[in-house]
Amino acid sequence: MCTNFKHPVAKDGTVCVGRTMEFPDVLPWELGVLASDHVGKSESSSNGKTWTAKYGIVGVSGFGKPWFADAMNNAGLSGHLLYMPDHATYYAAKNDGTDIGILEGLAFILGTCSNTTEAKAALASLNFVNWVPKEVPVPLPLHIILHDKDSCVVAEFHPDGMVVSDNPVQVATNAPYLDWHLTNVANYLSLSAENPKPVNIGGTTFAASGQGQGFRGLPADEYSPSRFIRVLANVQFAQQPADQKAAEMDAVRILHGFDLVPGVVMEETPNGLMPLLTMWSTVSNLTGNRYIYNTIGDPQWYAIDLAKTDFSKSRSMPFTTTGGFVDLTV
Repeated sequence: MCTNFKHPVAKDGTVCVGRTMEFPDVLPWELGVLASDHVGKSESSSNGKTWTAKYGIVGVSGFGKPWFADAMNNAGLSGHLLYMPDHATYYAAKNDGTDIGILEGLAFILGTCSNTTEAKAALASLNFVNWVPKEVPVPLPLHIILHDKDSCVVAEFHPDGMVVSDNPVQVATNAPYLDWHLTNVANYLSLSAENPKPVNIGGTTFAASGQGQGFRGLPADEYSPSRFIRVLANVQFAQQPADQKAAEMDAVRILHGFDLVPGVVMEETPNGLMPLLTMWSTVSNLTGNRYIYNTIGDPQWYAIDLAKTDFSKSRSMPFTTTGGFVDLTV
């Protein structure tokens, strides 16, 4: 389970992309920095994709490797891997220099592309191989969401080949495929930020007893199609932020609306039935060059300024954390 969206552009031009990561607590998440001259080679086959990066990357990775689940580069492009159970078919290796694993994809795309147009061309050069590293204890059916300040593209892995689509609503969740979600939007056209007008029946007037009835019918469950509609409604009716701070804060507010209470959604894993948890959430400020994150064990949000980040060397590090709430004496 994951939820991804682009917030409406702020009056000062700030563009923020938000993302949650819901998953069982089975992967060693950490912060990763990839050098702007990183030389990459896919481990997915004997003749995998090779590349030399042009842009530095900051994001959430794992296992001390550049296996990013979420990241942005210093050119203003963000990338997000979202879960797609039963809707991700990877392919046999070709051993012709195009093979790459899904966990390696963001390192290549964000390292070499500055916008979604370039990203679409980069995706066309790839063969996503049915390869899971030995370190990863669970299957990884995923799709790729890419945002620049103006647009969003989605790469999905259908049985008959990869499909790369422009995403007009610029939000994403999980299965099924994007075209199904876009068709489903038509079932919710009556949603409104305003209450319905009073109705007179038989001389009696019936009016809403409080605010918010315009959203009556908005799905509240954690099912992927429901979250797609819910986050789209949040974005569609959000007021335009004034500036960078307001845009980042509004993205955070939307993200917290998708936090999972431990135990409300359970998933079968190799370790038995486990709760899905909102392990971390991120805000990619594509115009302000800031990558902001929050983790399950800490209410604080942390902001990384990519303009001040050393991209001369690659590295991994634990999440910064205060360990909990900050004490205050009054």
